[in-house]
Amino acid sequence: MTAAAHCPLCDEAGDTGTLPVWRDDHLRVVRVTDNADHPAFYRVIWHAHAAEFTDLVPAHRSHLMHTVAAVETVLREALRPDKINLASLGNMVPHLHWHVIARFVWDSHFPQPIWGAVQRQVPALLFQRILAGLPALDERIAQGLAAAN
Repeated sequence: MTAAAHCPLCDEAGDTGTLPVWRDDHLRVVRVTDNADHPAFYRVIWHAHAAEFTDLVPAHRSHLMHTVAAVETVLREALRPDKINLASLGNMVPHLHWHVIARFVWDSHFPQPIWGAVQRQVPALLFQRILAGLPALDERIAQGLAAAN
């Protein structure tokens, strides 16, 4: 697998609006910073161009899902969300990546997907509490992944 022409995730141009959290030889974890309604929103992005999960060899699929699960675990332990959303859509950018998003009953879109219709205003105090803890959350994800690899 090599870089595909015009694929923003192959050359990391698609990482605009994100903050790098961790990377290894095969993938990277970024926090999405340009989605103000959902601050605990991470992406796990495979470096080499692959459109589908089954484009990867079994060992790479295992590594990718282990990383997705590790990010989910940290979000669950640190934030105690009501739900974690996992998504690998790739309709707009057909490059293998997973969304890992902490969801709360009070968030602006719950129970709808984050791309759905807004359901409510977010309580500022709850939102600020999540925002204040993001640097420590990023570090906890990075440390957990570094220790596991």
